[in-house]
Amino acid sequence: MKTAKRTLKEILRYPSAVIGMVMIFILLMVAAYTMITIPYTQAIALWRGGEDVWYQNPKVVPPSWFNWFSKEKKPVSFVINETAGEYQRTVDTKSDGSSVITMTYSFDYQYDDFPQDMMLYINSSYQSKKPFLSITWMTPEDQQVRVGDMILDSSSTYRFSQDEKLKLKLLGEDPQVALFLGEDKNNAVPLKGTYQVILSAVAWEPESTVNAEFVMHGQVYGIAGTDIYRRDLKVALLWGVPVALAFGLLAALGTSVFTMVFAAIGAWYGGWIDGLIQRITEVNLVLPFLSILVMVGTFYSRSIWVILGVSVLLSIFTGQIKSLRAAFMQVKESTYIEAAKAYGASNRRLILMYLIPRMIPTLIPGLVSSVPTFVFLEASLAVLGLGDPTLPTWGKLINDAFVNGALYKGQYYWILEPAVLLMFTGLAFALLGFALDRIFNPRLREA
Repeated sequence: MKTAKRTLKEILRYPSAVIGMVMIFILLMVAAYTMITIPYTQAIALWRGGEDVWYQNPKVVPPSWFNWFSKEKKPVSFVINETAGEYQRTVDTKSDGSSVITMTYSFDYQYDDFPQDMMLYINSSYQSKKPFLSITWMTPEDQQVRVGDMILDSSSTYRFSQDEKLKLKLLGEDPQVALFLGEDKNNAVPLKGTYQVILSAVAWEPESTVNAEFVMHGQVYGIAGTDIYRRDLKVALLWGVPVALAFGLLAALGTSVFTMVFAAIGAWYGGWIDGLIQRITEVNLVLPFLSILVMVGTFYSRSIWVILGVSVLLSIFTGQIKSLRAAFMQVKESTYIEAAKAYGASNRRLILMYLIPRMIPTLIPGLVSSVPTFVFLEASLAVLGLGDPTLPTWGKLINDAFVNGALYKGQYYWILEPAVLLMFTGLAFALLGFALDRIFNPRLREA
C-alpha cells in the first residue's frame, strides 16, 4: 500500500502523466457509456441495418456542428411525427362512418441552403376501401401548393424529389428547391420562416386510421455525420473506443506477461530450454509481422479474437525477451534467491514469486507504452480491409471512406473523426508511459 501511494505521488509530479491519465479515464468512461447505452447486439444490428433502419438519415452529410464554423447555415435533418416536432391531428367523423383525418406538420426553416430530400412515411389500416390522401404545402407567405394525391396502401412512402408530376407543376425545378423559393422564383436562396405540410386523408370505413411521419433530409446531421448507407457514424466512433481499448490492453498485457514468463524460464533453467527459446526468438525476429497478419486475415479468419491471438503470439518472442533474460540472469545470482533455494523453494515458486516480481516495475512502462502500437495495428488491418467485418471500428470507418472516395468528394469528416480518436488514444497512453518510464527507470529522471 505504501509503495502504491508513493508511486501515485511520483506520477502526480509529472503533468504529462496527469494529462495522460485524464485522457485514459475519459476513454474508459466513453467505453462504459457505449456498452451500456448501445449493447453489442444492438450495435451490430444498427451497423448492418439497411434503409429500414436508417431511413430518417440523409446520405453522406457532415455533422451538425459544421454550421458553427460556416456563415452559410446548412439545413439540419429532422423528423416530425406524433412524438417529435410540432404535430397536430384532427379527426372529423361523418354520419356515414367515414372520416376526414387532417395532420399538420409545422417547422421553422432558418437555413441558407435547400434540403437533400423530403419524405412522408404513411401507415394506414382499412378493411376493403383504401384511404385517399391529399398533400398540401404551405409557405411562410401563406402560399398553398397542391403537392399531390394518392390512394394509400397499408404502408406507403412518398418522396417529394421523385414525384415527376409535382416537378412538372413546379416548371421542372426540383421540389426540394422550388417549394422553398416563395413567390419570387428569381431568388436563389430559401425563403425563411414557418412552413407547413398538411395531409388530408379520407378514411371510408369506421375503423380505418391513417398515420404519417414527415422526414426532412438536410445537409448536416447529428454529432458525427452519416455515410453512404445513411448510417450514423456516431455508432462506429463510440464502439471503436471499447474495441480499441480491449484489443490494445489485452494484446499489451498478454505480450508483456508471456514475454517475461518465457524470459524467466529460459534464464532459470538454462540448457536446451533456454536455447530453444532463444532460437524461436531469433527466427521470429526475421519474420514479417504485418505480412503474417495479412495472410491470416486473408486466408483464415478476420475475427478480432484470431487477430488478437496471432498478434500476441508473434509479439512474445521479440528482442525484449533477450533484454529481460539478461536482467533475470543477474537477479538469479542474488542472495535472496540463494536463501529461497536453501529452504527448499520449488523452481515454479522461485520463478513466479521471486524472479518475476522483481522485474514487474520495468514491465509496467513498457506495457502502457505498447498499447497504442496494438491499437494502431488493429486499425491498420481494418484500413486494409482485414478487420473484423461484424464490428464497427475506427479502422473500418476509414476503410469505408477510402472505398467510397470520401477524400475525392471532400467528405473529410468521414476520415478525420476516427483518425483524431486514434491519435487521442495513442497520445493518452504515450504521455502516461513516458512518465512511468521516468519513474521506474531512475536514469531517465531529470536532474
